[in-house]
Amino acid sequence: MKTILLIEDNDLIRENTAEILELAGYNVLTAENGKVGVEKALASRPDLVICDIMMPVLDGYGVLNIFNQNPQLAGIPFIFLTAKTERSDMRKGMELGADDYLTKPFDEAELLSAVTGRLNRFKHLKPEYDLQSESGLNEFLDDARAVGNLESLSTDRKVHAVRKKQEIYSEGDEPTRLYFVKSGRVKTVKTTAGGKELITGIYNAGEFFGYMALLEQTKHGDSAVAVDDSELVYIPKDDFTQLLLRNPEVGQLFIRLLAGRVNEREQQLLGMAYNSIRRRVADVLLRMNEQPGSDGAAVIQLSRDDMAAVVGTAPESLIRTLSEFKHDGLIELTNKTIRVLQPDKLRRSNW
Repeated sequence: MKTILLIEDNDLIRENTAEILELAGYNVLTAENGKVGVEKALASRPDLVICDIMMPVLDGYGVLNIFNQNPQLAGIPFIFLTAKTERSDMRKGMELGADDYLTKPFDEAELLSAVTGRLNRFKHLKPEYDLQSESGLNEFLDDARAVGNLESLSTDRKVHAVRKKQEIYSEGDEPTRLYFVKSGRVKTVKTTAGGKELITGIYNAGEFFGYMALLEQTKHGDSAVAVDDSELVYIPKDDFTQLLLRNPEVGQLFIRLLAGRVNEREQQLLGMAYNSIRRRVADVLLRMNEQPGSDGAAVIQLSRDDMAAVVGTAPESLIRTLSEFKHDGLIELTNKTIRVLQPDKLRRSNW
């Protein structure tokens, strides 16, 4: 039985809509405002959300923003409820990633048609795919092709081997494809006018990279280099563009899947601007320690130069801070590896 989360501050509309959905065979969760709705979604992930726009505490736009930025909620079909006087705001909701909208007052047929249509379009797409395996990637692409009714999507999924330190693309290059890391690691690097490097991202097995230039239709704003001997799968630009343009629902899911890095990069820049060197190093260690599959006890293997470029500091400052953390018993440090011993203390410390 599919679960629908209904977020509506009007008691009568909420109760009547919930009753219609329940009679149609859906399990319905209700919330009287956006804040309660988000809390219920986090406690029990729904298959679809119906959400009013104008509400107290947290409005519909705020709810959708939270859904888009939270990996646990991203990708859930989202239908806005809007009054006739609010129809001018419909475009804003669609730009934020809403999948459909219903204008109040609506009848039973309109409601059930919208719900059925959204669920049917997403029925082939699961909330999560095992992208760390080749079969998981192929499953995602096959499902996306089926939903998008595309004749071809990356039928040539050959694995390409790249050597450690090999450049994959350079800053200023025209984007030609989307990249998927099958094994190994890749870093994206931004070089300053003075020749200093800032690592803008580390991509592990099961992650995509190179998508920002494709989405923005600009040249690459950074360079990509293999950190280890790696294996990559290429998804041609035309296939990626076709997927986005010919089926908005699949495109939205793909964008949510890929764009989680945007918020991380914003936090990185804010940290470099306002946080102390100890806080920045601690944040990088915690983020690497909590990579998917690390079970919170990862052995971090990254050169001191690369880690300094992630933090945005000189290698000497990084090494001095790591030595202080080791002296405090927060990390275990060798020439090539780092293990976080007390993540909670690192997280709580206010430097």
